[in-house]
Order: sequence, then C-alpha cells, then structure tokens
Amino acid sequence: MKRFTLKAMRGPLLPALSPAFRRPRSAWPAALLVPALLGACAPAATQPVTVQASTPVSGVSFYPQQSGLAWSYQLEGEDAAAPVYTLRSLGPTVFAGQPVVSFQLTGRGADQTWFRTVGADGVRLLGLRKPGVNVRLDPPWQEYPAEAAWRVGLAWQGQSEITLSGDDGRVQKRGQLNYSYVVQERRTVQTPGGRFDVWVVTRQISDTVGGLFPATQQLWFSPFVGEVRSPEALLLTGRNFTTRSGGQ
Repeated sequence: MKRFTLKAMRGPLLPALSPAFRRPRSAWPAALLVPALLGACAPAATQPVTVQASTPVSGVSFYPQQSGLAWSYQLEGEDAAAPVYTLRSLGPTVFAGQPVVSFQLTGRGADQTWFRTVGADGVRLLGLRKPGVNVRLDPPWQEYPAEAAWRVGLAWQGQSEITLSGDDGRVQKRGQLNYSYVVQERRTVQTPGGRFDVWVVTRQISDTVGGLFPATQQLWFSPFVGEVRSPEALLLTGRNFTTRSGGQ
C-alpha cells in the first residue's frame, strides 16, 4: 500500500468534481457525513452563537491543537446573522489503540469528531466519527505537511484503506481512498473572523465506498490559527484565542 509522498507539482490543477459527487443526495451513503450537507438542517429560528476571541491561550502551536481551543464558522456566502458551527479541540484521547488529539464540530445538527496526530511530520487523520458511524483510515491520511515544508508548488498525495463500521463495531464497508494536495499560493484574505495570511491549497479526494468527501475543494490554512476556510466551504468567524504570529 502506498504512503504519501511530497514533491513539487507544476501544470494545471486537478479535475473538477467527479460524477460520483454530482449524484443526487439520495444516492449518497445514507449514514455518512457528506460535508455538503452541513447546512441542510440549520433551524431558521436558531439565534447565532459565536465563539468570542477573548480568551488568550498561551503556547498555541503552528498546527493549533491545545485542549480548549475553539473556532466558529459559517458557510461561505451566508448572512452574518446565520447560526454558526463550532469546532473545539477536545484534547488527547486514544483511537484505534493510538494516542491522538480529537476535534469536534457541532451546531445546526452537525456532530462529527476527527482523530489526528500532530507532530514533526505534520498532521495525519486516523479516522472520524459521527453518531452511528465510525471511519478508520490505514495508513493515516496526511492532511498537512511538516511545518518547514510549506511553499508554493508543494504537493503530496497518498492512499489509505478506509473501513466503515457501526457503533456496535461491525464492519459495514471497506474500500480505498486516494487523496492529493497542491499548494497554489500564499495570500492575505479577509473573513468575518478577521484578516489572515493564508496558504491556499487545492485538495482532491476519491474513494471506492460511495464518495464520502467532495471530490475537489479549496482550503485556506493560516499558521497558529488553523483553517480559515475549511474543505467544506466554512469560513472562520471567530476563535477563543489570540495568535503570536501567522494571523491577526
């Protein structure tokens, strides 16, 4: 099984959304979190709840992971009064027998937890969970490179075996997931959460278990801040910590 590699990439970006992702929602895996569905269950009467950027957290790392960190997001293009999603770092835990850091996204009906390792080699995703569904990736999916590796033109890719199981532990499906990333540029962006210096990254995903993720998405990463734009088209609106560098 191939593990990720890092290299410089030139030429056109990867193709647009695959036919699998353009299927009707009724054809998608019913029990899985498809990021495009994040806003589908937003209650119209719910009042916005924001994460106030008023709690300084010392020692925030290049890839923020410290317990208690929180970010708020809204879907790109939404009205400022729309309800928010909240991402929290829940801190250290164990997943598939390995020590990891867990991150939970809640709000507007969403409830998903990611399990990652963050170290000298970057950020790796071991799996994720939502009510009734557990996803395991082996080897872990390389989400971000080592801190010093960032540069325009950087690319990495890899392949993982993906296993879907229920809360009872029974395996529902197995398949392969392929991913590739390319760093397009570095620029300054403005979001409801502030002005940030970001790396602009294009991510492409394909799998053999029904299209779990958007085939092609763009994300914005800011050191010491985190994702300013997530692959699910969520824009940062607030956070509960200050940054020493890499963001404002």
